[in-house]
Amino acid sequence: MKNCIVLSALVLAASLASAADKAPTAQQNLMGTCNTEAAGKKGDERKEFMKSCLSDGKKRQQERMKSCNADATGKKGDERKAFMSECLKK
Repeated sequence: MKNCIVLSALVLAASLASAADKAPTAQQNLMGTCNTEAAGKKGDERKEFMKSCLSDGKKRQQERMKSCNADATGKKGDERKAFMSECLKK
């Protein structure tokens, strides 16, 4: 019984450590940025601001994707994947 509890604790700790190593997604970064910019706003004003901010961010992300995709012309496989990943982080 004691071994089972210890094993469960180790598995939980390992899964939490693994999750902490993952970088936030573009959407998570955008949410954080918009949330910071919305400081001081409340209620409907904040809701409207967040809606606008997130919409603008999605448009910027789409433009970045188009630009990176055009720049990746001629690259294939792992080389393209690595290039796109690095380009989209900017």
